[in-house]
Amino acid sequence: MPTTVIAVVAVFFLGMGVYGLAAPAALIRPFGVVLSSGEARTEVRAVYGGFGVAMAGLLAAAAADVHEIRQGAVLAVALALAGMAVGRLVGRVADRSNGFYPIWFYFWVETLGAGALLAVL
Repeated sequence: MPTTVIAVVAVFFLGMGVYGLAAPAALIRPFGVVLSSGEARTEVRAVYGGFGVAMAGLLAAAAADVHEIRQGAVLAVALALAGMAVGRLVGRVADRSNGFYPIWFYFWVETLGAGALLAVL
């Protein structure tokens, strides 16, 4: 069961990463952000794309327990997800929500992902 949970979260990160690398403007559009320069698209590719692919790779290594990294890698990714969820919560308190999607949707994805990973430690 722990390996399945880790793999599911890895697939979500991989999807976000590949999407961020391939279509950065489309990925960020639901947040009302317009990427009007190559620099802006590169930033989204790096932060959403590169980070997502890297986290998927780390979780794949954790699922296989390469060099016995499972516990540390899963904890690191769980804390990264929790940090993103906290950032969204702070943003919603400061800026007020315009609805469920995209902010609250991703808040819950990140919160549930972090919780699921922490549960398999």
